Amino acid sequence: MEQMLECCAGLDVHKATVAACVWQRGPGGRAHKTVQTFGTLTADLLVLGDWLTAQGVTHVAMESTGVFWQPVYNILEADFEMLLVNAEHIKRVPGRKTDVTDCEWIADLLAHGLLRGSFIPPAPIRELRELTRYRKALTDERVREVNRLHKLLQSANVKLSSVASDVMGVSGRRMLDALLAGTTDPAVLADLAAGKLRTKLPALQQALAGRFRAHHRVRLAHLLAPIDFLAGAIAELGAEVAARTAPFEAVLQCLDTIPGVDRKAAEGTVAELGVDLARFPTHRHLAAWAGLCPGNRESAGKRKAGKTRKGDVWFRRYAIAMALAASRTKGTYLNALYHRLVRRRGHKKAVVAVAHAIVVIMYHVITDQVPYQELGADYFDTLHATALTRHHVRRLETLGFKVTLEAVAAAA
Repeated sequence: MEQMLECCAGLDVHKATVAACVWQRGPGGRAHKTVQTFGTLTADLLVLGDWLTAQGVTHVAMESTGVFWQPVYNILEADFEMLLVNAEHIKRVPGRKTDVTDCEWIADLLAHGLLRGSFIPPAPIRELRELTRYRKALTDERVREVNRLHKLLQSANVKLSSVASDVMGVSGRRMLDALLAGTTDPAVLADLAAGKLRTKLPALQQALAGRFRAHHRVRLAHLLAPIDFLAGAIAELGAEVAARTAPFEAVLQCLDTIPGVDRKAAEGTVAELGVDLARFPTHRHLAAWAGLCPGNRESAGKRKAGKTRKGDVWFRRYAIAMALAASRTKGTYLNALYHRLVRRRGHKKAVVAVAHAIVVIMYHVITDQVPYQELGADYFDTLHATALTRHHVRRLETLGFKVTLEAVAAAA
């Protein structure tokens, strides 16, 4: 097999150690391998970088191992051509022997051009990605605490969620603070409602007539404290993310024109993808990386239904959430796509299909930096007008009707 590189290295990264194998082309084209083990502290990784430089290494490959690859990548990316490789790709390459260490095998594959690097955005985007992912994790944690609050109110026979759409809204928070202060009179609690909720005062009084006791008050205090703390942390992270995404404001505004995409989703998209999608030759490559492309399962020349592949978990979550929001919009192409598929494919597959469509739209919006152009809810009807007409005529004829079609302009 042809050797693509003269001198490269493979790294087997663990929590406390890094095994490095330098692969060099020797006399007569024979491979010469040198293996050495280093620690993972910053000083040890600097020594690793100096050793690789002294050996004449130009390319370095390593497997993506949880978060342990990140310290190694941060130290070496400035001096070497780095390849972070999916362990699943290495596993698929045949020929691995049991007496070959991981780092030697990685170096051997790299030297022969058999490895494909994962998508690693530049450092500013990686820093933004850490902030948006942590914000998402805190948001999920706050949702869990709010769900515990709902359970507490149910156990106290307080049916506030049956009347108010948002228990943690302005009115709901006033009532919760009053309960915490010791007020249990349903009329007094209901009178704290504001805005449109005041039109439901009789229903509120009935919903707030519960059995709120002392132990409920203790639990409520311990639930509101972390909810407030998480809300403050999320707001602070949001301000930091907004400051870091200011250079990408034009892209964010273009993404915000897509149905189902709000500001947070747009910021999360930029954090996961960046604004330079040259790494993905087409929108199909991006959809495959996100794990939102149709499964490739074919046998005997027949294509069968296949599951979506594994992809970037965080971006997939954003895409699914955006698809759910887009499916509830009115008069949009994405809403029409959802309802076109949900009848025969079911809700989940229809949502994934809408998410795939959103990823395709995002690819072109980010690449061209242009706003989204709405196709309209009647897109599919106008696209296949002849086929749609033929289908309905055939259905009416099956029911025993004789159909004669006349254009509206001619009839007028």
